Amino acid sequence: MTALEFGYAINNMTKSMKPFALRLTKDMEQANDLIQETVLKAFSNREKFSEGTNLKAWLFTIMKNTFITNYQRMVRRKTFIDTTENLHFINSTENIAQNSAYGSFAMADIVSQISKLDDVYKEPFMMHYRGFKYHEIAEKLDIPIGTVKNRIHIARKELKDALKIYA
Repeated sequence: MTALEFGYAINNMTKSMKPFALRLTKDMEQANDLIQETVLKAFSNREKFSEGTNLKAWLFTIMKNTFITNYQRMVRRKTFIDTTENLHFINSTENIAQNSAYGSFAMADIVSQISKLDDVYKEPFMMHYRGFKYHEIAEKLDIPIGTVKNRIHIARKELKDALKIYA
């Protein structure tokens, strides 16, 4: 494959790379930068691409690895080394003290709202919360799996509406 053909094939793939880049970065500008960096790496390493293999998968792998490398580099920049004799590595973003009273109030409100749920919705919701799978709940309550899913969905919706102050 010539450099021109390779460049054309990569150019055709850039539109399909954007959703994946957005999912990784959660930011449009960073996604565009990631795509640009991926295309640059792919073009500069085109001799490593085996013709006849999946170009899209190769590009997505480059993108994922580039994102991971950039993320690790960013984390390293935010980490500083304590030069005392203990030689601890301290992450600078973990110096936040939180008030646990807020969590206690929130938990009390959540428990209160769950107790207000109709038993028809509360029982499948609590079973799902405790780790039961949908099919296990359906068997235990002797109801169809679709009904289980619907009741859990309704319970979540009611709780979300009742607890929107914490959103």
